[in-house]
Amino acid sequence: QVQLVESGGGLVQPGGSLSLSCATSGLTFSNHAMSWHRQAPGKERELVAHISRAGATNYAVSVKGRFTISRDNAKNTVYLQMASLKPEDTAVYFCNAWDVLNGINYWGQGTQVTVSS
Repeated sequence: QVQLVESGGGLVQPGGSLSLSCATSGLTFSNHAMSWHRQAPGKERELVAHISRAGATNYAVSVKGRFTISRDNAKNTVYLQMASLKPEDTAVYFCNAWDVLNGINYWGQGTQVTVSS
């Protein structure tokens, strides 16, 4: 059974930092491109950051230069380091695993990030 478990969300003040983790199990992690998405209340889910199997990264314009995605294939885990957080970063953050070889998508349950003073 494939599982993606996000952790690290919480409440942080504007300008602060937060690190999210997504631990995976039940899949061959190295076969998967990984990404973080977020969904704010009343808005559609949007891609935040993506990392390929080879480690190439790309980011949404709104977070570029503030967020960093990374992966540890030995730990089957993907991370999202967030800095200079803004109230508009408030959302539920979801981890996604894309099985590049078989075209299968997996999602975590999400973790809440709230940026507020």
